[in-house]
Amino acid sequence: MKSLRSQSIVLLMGIFVIASPAIAQAEEMTPALGGAREYTLLAGFGTSHPGFGETRTRVQTVEAIGRFGYFLSEETGKGWYRGRHELLVELPIHLVVDPQTGVMTGGYLNGSWKFTGAKEKGLYPYLFAGGGVLFVDLGLPTMGSRVNFCYQGGAGIQVLIRNDLALTAEYRYHHISNAGTADPNEPLNSSKILFGISLFR
Repeated sequence: MKSLRSQSIVLLMGIFVIASPAIAQAEEMTPALGGAREYTLLAGFGTSHPGFGETRTRVQTVEAIGRFGYFLSEETGKGWYRGRHELLVELPIHLVVDPQTGVMTGGYLNGSWKFTGAKEKGLYPYLFAGGGVLFVDLGLPTMGSRVNFCYQGGAGIQVLIRNDLALTAEYRYHHISNAGTADPNEPLNSSKILFGISLFR
């Protein structure tokens, strides 16, 4: 687990290094949620939960996720639940480090609600849920197909560090299975902890 966290930290630092030049060259300081788009890079780690549902195998991953967000509405609602609807498109790379090395990658489509009731404090909590398709190359005999499906849901918070830039922290529940298209079909029910940086435009 210590090695997994170390790899996650290195990956997160790499994301900040890659993102820094683009951030530094930003010409306009648009309001965090005044624009229509959001670009986020996330990194972190995940682990499956043997005994939860039909999951039997402990699988640990280092995570890298690129996210594009498009706001579907202006602010709506009142009080603490005031916010905006957002569509999130994600390109994930799940690097499996235990029980053996491998890669899971594909695409996700999520719906999100971004709370704006605390925007005066520079805080933007959010909820999201969605799913997608994953190509899984783990070599586990309990997974009967390399083409799998995912559904997920989670919560996070974004903290402004500049008018158009925020630090992001997120938890998500993540389910993978082949939806009964092949046998055997052991699902992977996992938790993922992610940190990253978000740019609003």
